[in-house]
This record gives sequence, C-alpha cells and structure tokens, in this order.
Amino acid sequence: METDSLPEKSPVLTVSALLRSVRETLERRFPLAWIAGEISNFRPAASGHWYFTLKDEAAQVDCVMFRSRAAALEWTPAEGMRVEARSLVTLYEPRGRFQLNVEHMRRAGLGPLYERFLKLREALEKEGLFDPAAKRPIPAFPRSIGVVTSRQAAALRDVLITLHRRNPSIPVIVYPVPVQGEGAAAKIAEMLRVANARNECDVLLLVRGGGSIEDLWQFNEEVVARAIRASAIPVVVGVGHETDVTIADFAADHRAPTPTAAAELVSPSREELLARVAELARRATREALRRIETAMQMVDALTKRLVHPRERLRTSRQLLTQLTARLSFAATHRLEALAAGLAQLKGALGSLNPTAVLERGYSLTRNAQGEVVLDAAKVGEGERLTTTLAKGWIESEVRAKGRP
Repeated sequence: METDSLPEKSPVLTVSALLRSVRETLERRFPLAWIAGEISNFRPAASGHWYFTLKDEAAQVDCVMFRSRAAALEWTPAEGMRVEARSLVTLYEPRGRFQLNVEHMRRAGLGPLYERFLKLREALEKEGLFDPAAKRPIPAFPRSIGVVTSRQAAALRDVLITLHRRNPSIPVIVYPVPVQGEGAAAKIAEMLRVANARNECDVLLLVRGGGSIEDLWQFNEEVVARAIRASAIPVVVGVGHETDVTIADFAADHRAPTPTAAAELVSPSREELLARVAELARRATREALRRIETAMQMVDALTKRLVHPRERLRTSRQLLTQLTARLSFAATHRLEALAAGLAQLKGALGSLNPTAVLERGYSLTRNAQGEVVLDAAKVGEGERLTTTLAKGWIESEVRAKGRP
C-alpha cells in the first residue's frame, strides 16, 4: 500500500480556495497583454456580453468581453475574423475554466496602421473634409453610372450584375484602376480626376471587395480622400464588408456597406419605376375621368337653362306687351292727375283774378302814376284818375272827396 508523500501537517485546500489561488497567480503573472488569434464560435448574449473562442493553428482559449467593453468597440467581430485582443489572463472560478477577459480588441495588424488611421481621420476631420454640409446628394435618376475599380475585382462583377438587374437601361462606364498594392492610392486619385475631366457620369462608385487591413489600406490614404472631396461628381464608396471602415468612407458623399449595396443605392429599380409610372397613369386616368364627368354635369345644368331663340323672342314680346300696357295705363293715370291739379289751380287762380271782382260790380282806380287809390286822402282836387270797370275804363277829375 502506497503512503502519502506529503507531510502530515500540509493544509487541505478547498476547491474554491485552490481555484482562487490559481486565478490570482495567473493575473499577477500575466497582466494585460495583446493576444492574436482567429475568432470562432462568436456568441453575443442578451445581456450584451460577448462570448467567443480565440484560436490559432495549435490551440484555442475561451474569451469573454463584457457589455461595457463591447459597447465601446466601434465594430462588431465576426466568425473567422483575425484580431488582436488586449486581455487579462484569468480563471472563471465557478467552472474552473481558464479564459481571457478581453478589455479591447482590434483587427489583426491594426497596431501602427490603426494609429495612422486615427491620426489622419482626426486631422482631416478638423480640416472640415468630412463636413456633412459639403456632401453632395446622390441623383435619383442618373443618366449614366461610373465604376472606379479593378477589372479583375470580384466587386466589379457584383456591381455590374446588380446594376443590370435593377435597371439595364442605365449606361455603365468602368474606370479601371488597381485597388491594392503599392501606388494604388495615387492611381485611384488620378482616375477620379480623369472621370471628372471626362464628365460622362452623374455618379461615381468607388468599390472593392473585402480583405485584410493591409489590402484595404489604399482607401485610408490622404490622397484618395482629397480626390473624393475634389470630385464635382458625387462619389459613393463601397469598400470591403459592412464592418470595414476606411478614410474614403468618411470623405465620400455616401458610404455603402458593400459594393453591391453601393450599386443598389445609385440605380433606381426599373420594376419600381414601372410600378410608379403605372400608378401615376392610373391616377391621371382617374383625374381625367373625374374632370370629364364634372364637365358633363355642368353641360347638363347649362342645357336646362338653355332656351330656343324663338321661345326667347316670344317671351320678350309678351314682356314688351305687358310693359307697354303698364306704361299706357301709368301715362293715362298721370295725365288725369295732372288735369285735376290744373283745374284746382285754375279755380284758385280765378278766385284771385281782379277781373272777376270787377264783374261783381267793383272797380279799380289808379292815379297818374298807376298806383291803386285806396285812400281818398291820398288824392288831391283836380287830380286826374283812371277807373277800370268790368268792361272798359273811364277817366275822371277829382272835384270833391270825403271819408265814410
């Protein structure tokens, strides 16, 4: 029977004490370090934490990135992506499982390149090169579309297939240029200038498929960003996959997550346009019919008011006869009223006529000045007077006078 080789007074550890001691040892021995590997079995939890495996050709390790750290990351990891994770080597005590607590993560090879990316982005942003107010609108109905990319790029095939599927009537012009390798950035910028000088398109697509950060780095060069902003033609950039972000994306008038999405963005769907035209035609037909029906109702209403000229003449003749009769009656009535008034005035005038008074036996005496003599005291003896009678007149001389 084998005997225990440990001293009899050696302490007996609990499982939790042992695992805690191992965790503390690991965390002291391995402070935060950058660990490179490929993401596998990526599982975002409802809590917001990310669980995944980081592996290489010979080994793998479980990783967790807690919600607060994951939310600060500007991109979302994906299966098969090569990354560098700034991690704390630790032990998950409840399960006794070795794992990495990931504090931060960057795509593989992003060390110096990522720092260059951030510095250039910050400098160009301060300069105003990414100002949203300077972005040009994408034409809704482009007469032609230009594609700036490599002839050998898979992205070109995807773009051409998409443009043909959506609207084969729109001409497409390809401006071939290398999109990878040394000097590609300067050639891309020059091709953008050539496309503007030729002025054949209403919008330009700058596209290429996915790749490593090194493959896409030509789209992070300052010369490309400035050429995009100098373009008089709106530029849509669709580089890499949805999680890939380049300086060209910030400079573009519009950023598409993929080359295919860029093609869909600039090409109006022929089917949608035909459906819209058909709907507009239906609406125009309905409006035309409504106007015709309204006009027909107006014609019916006017027809009811329309009178034949013979009937209108007959009605006018009747009205004229009635007006003539009323005028004749009014004139007769007026003349009779005037005659009665005249007779009344004549009677009043006759009662005031001095001749009528004379006919009742009175006379009218005037002196030599033609004044009516009313008072005997006003005439002198021997004065000659003229007396008017009802019939004729006499001339006399005053011989005597007296008062009643």
